[in-house]
Amino acid sequence: MLDCVTSHDKITTAASGFVLEDVPHLSDYIPLLQTYPDPLQDNPSYSVVAQYYVNVDDTIAQQIVVHKNSPRGTHFRRAGPAQKVYFDSEEVHACIVTCGGLCPGLNTVIREIVCGLYHMYGVHKVLGIQGGYPGFYSRNTVPLTPKVVNDIHKRGGSILGTSYGGHDTSKIVDSIQDRGINQVYILGGYGTQYEAAMIFEEVRRRGLKVAVVGIPKTIDNDIPVIDKSIGFDTAVEEAQRAINSAHVEAESAENGIGVVKLMGRYSGFIAMYATLASRDVDCCLIPESPFYLEGPGGLLEFVEKRLKEQGHMVIVIAEGAGQELLSGNPSIVNKQDASADKLFPDVGLWLSQKIKILHT
Repeated sequence: MLDCVTSHDKITTAASGFVLEDVPHLSDYIPLLQTYPDPLQDNPSYSVVAQYYVNVDDTIAQQIVVHKNSPRGTHFRRAGPAQKVYFDSEEVHACIVTCGGLCPGLNTVIREIVCGLYHMYGVHKVLGIQGGYPGFYSRNTVPLTPKVVNDIHKRGGSILGTSYGGHDTSKIVDSIQDRGINQVYILGGYGTQYEAAMIFEEVRRRGLKVAVVGIPKTIDNDIPVIDKSIGFDTAVEEAQRAINSAHVEAESAENGIGVVKLMGRYSGFIAMYATLASRDVDCCLIPESPFYLEGPGGLLEFVEKRLKEQGHMVIVIAEGAGQELLSGNPSIVNKQDASADKLFPDVGLWLSQKIKILHT
């Protein structure tokens, strides 16, 4: 039984150390919100499936493996169709926007949102906001229908275009309100989702019945609980091509060393999965596992050993690995890239230079 709720942060605690980190909801600030039967009940493709709906009390544990005497730990609200919804399908006017850098699978997500709303829920008014957040107030829009998005999953990039910055919360919510939009689907990374939360807070402040849905865009797979993030499989596949090329180069040279730097600021999923799939990698360095260069058991000692054994080697390193060894670089401290993420020093270049010094 839930016994304590912090309303703003939506954190609920219960017996046995149970903690629920919930998401904000329209019902938090709109009293006596009307509900409607889920349209899936009348959809022949779904109505025959037993126990299809998610129970309102279903949660997902953050930690799968726990000790029998330890607290139950943090849980999250389980996503999925509910028996009651808060929008009448005929009244829904949805919009989709993509922000930040490109990512494999963006068009697939756009297509699935449009087709899912149209075919599963009977929503026929979906608008595409072009060019990222500025598209809300620069009037760049395109109607989206299943016919429009039918083949877009075969293309790269985003059919809506994207951009960095341009976020003006007040202008964006003004546009949402003026257009009569009541469902907003936002595809983007950390900065984009932070700004999406600002949009929701402004929507809540104005008391609007507008659902703001954040869809995380990260090929790093650095999101807990979910299976895989958008574009992760493609990133691993492409990484293997780079590893294969580095292996061919290294194998063809005396004491050749191929260094492949891959994306992964705070998680090494791409580097590790690509390494396991390749089998040509001698050393994989990831942010979750600190390493050191000098002395017994250090990386340089391993490089020397491997070169003596086989005459070449391949090192894969995630961009966030070893950053504590480069933290003294004054030219890079506190700088940000275009997406407002902390700018990391080039660990691949740094490692290559350290290895070259070893062999000079």
